[in-house]
Amino acid sequence: MEEQVTERMIIRGTPEHCYRVLTAFEAYPEWAADIKSVSIDERDADGRAAQVTFRAAAFGRSTSYTLRYDYSGAPGELSWIQTNGDLTRRLDGSYELIPSGDGGTEIAYRLVVDLKVPLPGFVKRRAEGRIMGTALKELKVRVEGPG
Repeated sequence: MEEQVTERMIIRGTPEHCYRVLTAFEAYPEWAADIKSVSIDERDADGRAAQVTFRAAAFGRSTSYTLRYDYSGAPGELSWIQTNGDLTRRLDGSYELIPSGDGGTEIAYRLVVDLKVPLPGFVKRRAEGRIMGTALKELKVRVEGPG
């Protein structure tokens, strides 16, 4: 069963800076603890990563999934759909970047998850909350950190 979850966070960084960090996929293993490797499988006519395969730690094991990115809402939104996954049927989502004043950005992270293996609802909700909360906290550290 699929569910959509949304988390929001204010980050001290411009929407443009947040967007650059979010689209620098090759750098994810440097700052996103659960991401072990990233491979750009395809680029669009503008040289942006159109299809990206991730290997990540999840549920105590390694998982792999491929996402196709949509830049039609750029730079205010980055969205994606899953095209392949070993544990997930669906891992579709988006980041909406909303200027919040004083050079900050409110990020709304939306994710639709459908696992291939059924889990009890409370376990799935706890995992979704951890994934989204950790992703936003790590993004915040990366954007607000030095350099």
